Amino acid sequence: MEQFTIGKLARRAGVGVETVRFYERRGLIKKPSVKEGFRKYSEEAVRRIRFIKRAQDLGFTLKEINGLMALNANPRSTCSDVRSQTEAKMKEVEEKIRDLKRIKKSLKHLFIACEESKEAMAHCEILNCFEPDGKCK
Repeated sequence: MEQFTIGKLARRAGVGVETVRFYERRGLIKKPSVKEGFRKYSEEAVRRIRFIKRAQDLGFTLKEINGLMALNANPRSTCSDVRSQTEAKMKEVEEKIRDLKRIKKSLKHLFIACEESKEAMAHCEILNCFEPDGKCK
């Protein structure tokens, strides 16, 4: 089985060396064996880091990812365990989408309120909306 130094592991996994060290500290990847004065990582570490990065791309936190990996390592876990984690993440994402749509709508109202006014900055409707009294049109 091929062994990698931290630099080679980082390159193969598509992350920086500091990311590898961070994942080690967080317990997401195992501390490697030391051979010939160098820490040597296995192909499993590459797979785990790629899994972590993909899960992060899907919106999972490192804590949630650690839980998913624990489920994967537990022979008593079932696919429905992972499904419930995924369902919870989907609900969270849907909530964020609703929030972002609300924010977009508010920003659009601000944008329209300003129109192409040539007023001085002191009269800018958009900036006035950020004031504590929040007097917006």
